[in-house]
Amino acid sequence: MTLAAAGHGFLSPTGVEIAFVLVGIVTFGAAIVTVTTRQLVHAALWLVVALGGIAVEYLLLTAEFIAWVQVLIYVGSVVVLLLFGLMLTKAPIGRSPDADSGNRWAALAVAVASAAALVWVVVDAFRTTWVDLDGPAEGSTKVTGEALFQNWVLPFEALSVLLLAALVGAIVLSRKNATPSAPEPSDKERQR
Repeated sequence: MTLAAAGHGFLSPTGVEIAFVLVGIVTFGAAIVTVTTRQLVHAALWLVVALGGIAVEYLLLTAEFIAWVQVLIYVGSVVVLLLFGLMLTKAPIGRSPDADSGNRWAALAVAVASAAALVWVVVDAFRTTWVDLDGPAEGSTKVTGEALFQNWVLPFEALSVLLLAALVGAIVLSRKNATPSAPEPSDKERQR
């Protein structure tokens, strides 16, 4: 433990810690708006704000590689795929009454329980750990890249196949029915 970390306390936050909390509040607010809005396109755009906030948090933690992966993969690919899916399936642009399933209280209970479990696990795991944000970065891009692409190649490939299947599914759903319907009578035939 360095001398700077030894004198560090909860009541004497650094500028990076203040920025981290402020960006976290904005990200949390964007996530809340994402799941509560009834306009699907607005939800996708608020999701961009929430995912961008997470990337800024990674930057503040000096994890630049993970931050740019967050921007490229999630903000760049997943949200664009989501917007293409919304456009191709002709989802309603305005308010959608069928976007609410009526299970708000059950969903809220599950969300609160999941959040409490996640906070408990993180606090229990890192209770006495302090990260020196002013010091050098702990991991390099080389080490992170090797860990990701040696141990996690299969999940990355599975995700790419899943995204491709979602895009193909959106295109299939957006196509009109292939069964031909009876032709409309012309004006002359209607007059007869």
